[in-house]
Amino acid sequence: MLITRCNTFAELNELASETIIHELQQNPKSLVCAATGNSPTGVYQKLVEKKESFDTSELRFIKLDEWYGLGINDDGSCEKYLHEHLFNPLGISHNKYIAFDGKAADPEKELQDVDNYLDEYGPIDLCILGLGKNGHIAFNEPAETLHPHAHLAPLSTTSLQHTMIKGTGEQIKYGMTLGMTDILQSKKIIMLVNGTAKNAIMEKLMEQKISTQLPASLLWLHANVQCFYCDNDN
Repeated sequence: MLITRCNTFAELNELASETIIHELQQNPKSLVCAATGNSPTGVYQKLVEKKESFDTSELRFIKLDEWYGLGINDDGSCEKYLHEHLFNPLGISHNKYIAFDGKAADPEKELQDVDNYLDEYGPIDLCILGLGKNGHIAFNEPAETLHPHAHLAPLSTTSLQHTMIKGTGEQIKYGMTLGMTDILQSKKIIMLVNGTAKNAIMEKLMEQKISTQLPASLLWLHANVQCFYCDNDN
């Protein structure tokens, strides 16, 4: 894992966006896995600002995870976030991405559809990740064992305190997420980590001790991971 320390959020957003754009220029038919939350927002804003520098016409996207219980148009859903911050500004059409619907009547079918899509069109070319305060990746929470593929995951107390779902009025208990094998099969992984709230977990991650109790530590097993890290709140 290559860790690039940044002095400010602005520097992180600039460097990470340039790295992503370079990857997309090299492979304009990329399958991109897109995370949501606080960490990627500034990076996505930069991608939108620089959208003339790369071709989006053949890009395909897959959603990393979703709150089970929130529909695609619900406030707080990962789907709504991605449309607002990435898909709509970049002009990504509905037939260019695949996602879980958190209010689907048959969640197992949603998960199987994503598995089938990756079987046919994968692996992911570029996977953009954040880092949970407890070391989770997507909704792969610390546990004795981790799931390889898309699954419905019980959420930790840490995840349930996320700002995205505050005020939704829904009793969220589970998340729909890609599994660790899906993520680790990505050709390139970019992880975005910013703010003092993530410093403690980054210290643990940098010990390079691999454990399912720290899912992000499995990224040390991947040959092409770049982490952009800002350890302050500026």
